[in-house]
Amino acid sequence: MEFTKTSGWLDWCAVPSKPNFKLPAGAIDAHCHVFGPGGEFNYAPERKYTPCDASKHQLYALREHLGFDRNVVVQATCHGADNRALLDALRNSAGKARGVATVRRSVSDAELQAMHDAGVRGVRFNFVKRLVDFTPKDELLEIAGRIAKLGWHVVIYFESVDLPELWDFFTSLPTTIVVDHMGRPDVAKSVDSSEFELFLTFMREHPNVWSKVSCPERLSVTGPKALSGERNAYADVVPFARRVVEEFPNRVLWGTDWPHPNLKDHMPDDGLLVDFIPHIAPTSELQQKMLVDNPMRLYWPEEV
Repeated sequence: MEFTKTSGWLDWCAVPSKPNFKLPAGAIDAHCHVFGPGGEFNYAPERKYTPCDASKHQLYALREHLGFDRNVVVQATCHGADNRALLDALRNSAGKARGVATVRRSVSDAELQAMHDAGVRGVRFNFVKRLVDFTPKDELLEIAGRIAKLGWHVVIYFESVDLPELWDFFTSLPTTIVVDHMGRPDVAKSVDSSEFELFLTFMREHPNVWSKVSCPERLSVTGPKALSGERNAYADVVPFARRVVEEFPNRVLWGTDWPHPNLKDHMPDDGLLVDFIPHIAPTSELQQKMLVDNPMRLYWPEEV
């Protein structure tokens, strides 16, 4: 089937630079996606956008180029609950990828077990209204209870202004919870703002809550401006991500978010994104935890 990419959205960077920052051995890109290819894995009829194709082969080539050892592939909203592209990527990763799926209440126990065998270790609940239609919370809570038996976790994607109304639901989930991109804080506000402080309180009060400190290109207002002579620092995002990394060093993850869907203003160079890491995790100890120890503990616990 032919698919036409949503107008105005950028393609991923075809020739990323080589990062200056040397990743620690065993580093894991803990948030990335595969899109299609649409001719092989159809995009969902209910999708809010149509991306450019971004295959497993291109993802794993990027992994080698940047210096990562493994990937965590997250189901893309454009594929809905059809996880075939994700599962295909995991099964063809030589054990170097684990996944986060999207499932519906109708999923069978046998299907969940097959996903587990392929490398899925979590499910994603998306609350960003411009990307997905609302799923009833009772259905999501039922799914969370079922996947908890497999030792999976729940990844939640929401925007910071919506945390107060989602708080009670999130705290009722019976699993580890991983928040995408710090809950998308408004970095035009102070890092000491009540809005961001509420997110930090959420993590302080609930030790089962982890956070990805990724996607500065989505959060930044200033864009990829240099910081102290360094390239691509996304300086306005640094204080937020660094606060989370330093306060919760054992509960943070980082990922490229390749192939960066839904971007219109600029498409990040993935090599430059890697050079953002030492600004938010300035010591080798913090880098080791964020890039190796934490994702291994969550996605490959049998090897820890």
